[in-house]
This record gives sequence, C-alpha cells and structure tokens, in this order.
Amino acid sequence: MAPRSARLLRDSRAALLTMLGVLAVIWAVQVANWLDDYRLSYEYGMSSGRLDELPDLLTMPFLHFGWEHIEANSWPLFAFGFLAAYRGMRRFLLATALIVVSSGLTVWWFERPEAVTAGASGVVYGYFGYVVLRGIFDRNLVDTAIGVVVAALYSYLLLGVLPGAQGVSWLGHVGGLAGGLLGAWLLRDRGPRRAPEAPAAAGPGTTPGSPASALLKELDDLGI
Repeated sequence: MAPRSARLLRDSRAALLTMLGVLAVIWAVQVANWLDDYRLSYEYGMSSGRLDELPDLLTMPFLHFGWEHIEANSWPLFAFGFLAAYRGMRRFLLATALIVVSSGLTVWWFERPEAVTAGASGVVYGYFGYVVLRGIFDRNLVDTAIGVVVAALYSYLLLGVLPGAQGVSWLGHVGGLAGGLLGAWLLRDRGPRRAPEAPAAAGPGTTPGSPASALLKELDDLGI
C-alpha cells in the first residue's frame, strides 16, 4: 500500500472513531440531562451578555433540550464531522475549536439575554461550511467533488441561518457556518504544488494537464 493511501486509511479510521466517541459522549450526557429534567441544558447552555457565561460555549454543543433535538443533530454531526476529519485530525481539531468559539461567541454577543441556547447544530453548520469549501481552497479534486455533493444534497440547511424560526438558534448556525468557512481558508493546504506531469505520465485516452488527467493522478496518489 502506498504511503499516502496508508496515511489516508489511518486518518479515516481515526476520524470514524473520533466521531463515534463524540456521539457516545453527547448521548450519555443526554441521558443524564433527561433524568435531571434538562437542568444541565439550562445551567450550562449559553446565555448572552455575561462574562461568567463565556465558558459555557464549550459545554453548549453537548447539551440538548429533548430527544428530537439530539436525533436531528446526531446524523449530520457524524457525517459532516467524519468528512471534515478524514484527511487529518490536526486540522480537524483546529477547525472544530474555531467553529465552537465562533458559534458560541455569536450567540453570546447577539442573542437575547433571557434566551438559553444549547445543541450541536452550530457545530453541524460549521462542519458543513468547512467541508463545502475545503477542497476548493486546497485545490484537491476529491474534496472539491465531496463539497459539491454535500452542498447539493444539504443546501436546505442554509434556511437555518435565516432569522425568524421559532425555537431555532439561527445565530448559532450563522456563527458556526462562518467559523467553518473561515477555517477552510485559514487551514488550507499551503504546501507547494507538484510540478505538472510529463506527457508520458498521462493515462491512455487523456490529455496531459487536462482535468481528466489530473483526476487520474489524484486517484492514483490515493491508491484507488
């Protein structure tokens, strides 16, 4: 197995285990929260305007207000989180930190003081934005294709950043999405690009330097 393929397999396994672990923690917290009549959500969810509430931006994503709430967040959190992490945990962890902070700070700064915000949806929106743009900024054909598919299938999520929906933290969504888009830019691959392949390196039936040739080279590097 090629070194790059082995690294991709290792990172994908780490991404899978990480997201399964995150979901296990969130659901364990949900059970404890449910048994305590959701007191944890009100105590450690995010309220705006007070400095002593700022640490709650770290606990807000782990807390929910009901079973429907956590069920709605779990699948997209797992799927987008895996796609955000499968090419390397270091960038994923940095992107996650940026998304959590940007989502929490947006709620803390702009939300009504009497409101309490909890849930992982801000992180979901952040991973969505990160996955959609990462491939473009990295000039990576595979990740760009993934981003196009994700954007096409889940474009309806953008309705969640519009104000007015009752009981939905659109501010958290906006902050998370902004953090994900910014993370895709700040954490982009700045390494030197490989020199163009010589004409003999092109596959049969392709033109050197063409998109088809570049895609074949990308798949070959991945061991596909």
